[in-house]
This record gives sequence, C-alpha cells and structure tokens, in this order.
Amino acid sequence: MPTPASGESAETAWNPSRYLAFASERTRPFIDLLSRVNHPNARSIIDYGCGPGNGMPVLRHHWPAAHITGVDSSAQMLDAAREYTRDDAKITYQRADIRTFAPAEQVDLVVSNAALQWLPDHRDLLPEIQRHIAPGGVLAVQIPGNFAAPSHRLLYELAGRSPYAEHIVPGSLLNPTAGVIDYMLDVAGDGWEVEAWETTYQHILQGEDPVFDWISGAAARPVLSALPPQELEQFTAEYKAALREAYPRTRIGTILSFRRIFFIARRASPGH
Repeated sequence: MPTPASGESAETAWNPSRYLAFASERTRPFIDLLSRVNHPNARSIIDYGCGPGNGMPVLRHHWPAAHITGVDSSAQMLDAAREYTRDDAKITYQRADIRTFAPAEQVDLVVSNAALQWLPDHRDLLPEIQRHIAPGGVLAVQIPGNFAAPSHRLLYELAGRSPYAEHIVPGSLLNPTAGVIDYMLDVAGDGWEVEAWETTYQHILQGEDPVFDWISGAAARPVLSALPPQELEQFTAEYKAALREAYPRTRIGTILSFRRIFFIARRASPGH
C-alpha cells in the first residue's frame, strides 16, 4: 500500500495477515478490472501499491510471459509479496513511493488496485503515471468509492471526538475519492481512449465483528495506529458496537456493501 516509505514505524506498519484476511473479496475487483484491459500482448507491467502480492496470480494468468514489477512503500507488504511469488522469477518488487517512482523505460501496462486513494494528491499524479505508458499501452485503476458508507462515516465521527481526536492527525485520514466522471476527465488526454464504470459489491462476511476486521486492515489503520493503548481499547469497543448496529448479522452472515470505481485509459498506437 502506498503510504510514504520514509518514517514508517512498527506502530504504523501494514499488517499483511490482517489485510489478507479477506483476500478473495479484495482480489475480486482486480479480477473484474483486468478482464476489461484487452491488451493481450503486454510484456512489461507495473503494479502500483501491490501490497502483499495477492493480485500477482491474476496478472500472471492474463499475461503469462510478462515481466511484472510490484511497487509499494511498505517493507512488510513487500516481504509478504516476495514470499508469496518466490517461484516466479519474472516478478520483481521495488520499495518506493508512487509519487516519486519512475520506471527506466515506458511499460505496456500500469495497474493499481485500491491503492491510489491513499495519496491525497493522486488525481494530480495521473498524468505523470500516464507518461510511463508506451504507445499502445494501458492504465487500469480501481479505487474505493464507499467513503459515504456507515463504516467510514462512523470511523471519522468517532475519531473526531474526545479523547481520540487529540491523538489523530487529520491529514493522516483517507480523503474521499472523486466521482467516476472526474477520473475519466483526468485521464482523457489527447491520444487516449477512456472507459469507466462503478460496481457495488455485496460481501457476505463471517465472524463476530467482521466489518471491523475488514476496515481495520485498511481504511481504519491510520486511526487505530495513532491511539495509545487505553484509548485504542476504548475506541475499538465503541467502533465495534456502532458497526454491529449499522451492519446487523443476517442468517447468511454480515453483508457489507462496498462501492468501487474503475477506470481504464488506452494510449493510441503510432499512426492511430
């Protein structure tokens, strides 16, 4: 996940095991995104915010011969990714900040699955990322669009109260993503063909507090990692109770509605 590599500490480090607790649900949007890329001859791929590598088998399925570079700022995530794909010599990883990373040469495909939203300025970065894509290449991105959902609304409301607010830097919280049309316009430059869509997934989760378990591995991480032990225990109890009320358990499990935004930009080949 693309939080800055500088200053990462044990307290704020990503937990790959917690993130992968819902690996199939988190990978499903990536599968849906890549099914629309339509670039079978891609030979060089960058995955921005590759996390623990759970998307690499999907990339490899679509592009058996491609060289894939996973970029992430989290050493913990990259360690997990290297172990996960250790038998694939054509997958390499680089610890870097997406905002400053630049490949040595242009590539055929750049993908990012639920990662760019961690950067407040991610929309400003899109033109620079597009410059890394070779003629005929593709940019394919998926980001969450559920910031108005109870899971996030309750998180931010509770984090803004005493005694929690004094420990949390507002800038560390995730900012809401833009609308799908905004992203289409961001990447629709001269010589680029664009498509975009939205999907709301209905995830059926199991366990005592599954929505908390889900969000604690992602969007709630900046809040949970900032609180000292006593406040963390109190916050966790209050947040779990609020989530249980907002997402009641049904006879088939706890249903989490999760809206996601997808956009693809294809760069024209020479002569087109």
